[in-house]
Amino acid sequence: MSNLEEPDYQVLQSELNIEIRLYKPMIIAEVNVEGIRKDAIRDGFRLIADYIFGNNTNGSRTKIPGRAKNGLNIPMTAPVQQQSTGKSWQISFVMPSKYTIDSLPEPKNDRVKLKEILSKKFIVIQFSGKISNENLAEHEKQLMNYIKAKDFKTYGSPKYAFYNPPWTLPFMRRNEVMLEINKQ
Repeated sequence: MSNLEEPDYQVLQSELNIEIRLYKPMIIAEVNVEGIRKDAIRDGFRLIADYIFGNNTNGSRTKIPGRAKNGLNIPMTAPVQQQSTGKSWQISFVMPSKYTIDSLPEPKNDRVKLKEILSKKFIVIQFSGKISNENLAEHEKQLMNYIKAKDFKTYGSPKYAFYNPPWTLPFMRRNEVMLEINKQ
């Protein structure tokens, strides 16, 4: 596991590899990419990585002392998230908590959008292994069975979260399927 910053949350309930989490507000950088899941996450990752590695403006929001002339390198975070929106996929990174929406530089690529996300509650299943369609479907089914058995109300489509780089051995990877519950 790496030492990357992760979203801040509180575990409200836990049973085996399933947790109910209350996430604190956060800011994400997000892109929409059409195509199959595997290609979409690759392409979306590249677009957002380009933004965080400096393809951003030098201060169209708030001036930050010491900001590089050609943009600001933003530290990597985990996880990379992916969610289906029908015929496209939303790919997102959570921005480091030290930033506000006003202190983050504007993306030069208009496909990259910065969004403030309010506090939300999710039910999450955590698992290891490859991020294959089969592995995701298996754990999504387990989560859906749990949700049905416990009579939770969920909102939206499942969100997938991937915490490790692709060279991480599959048994050491941390992956999650999550669904929003108890919409406020």
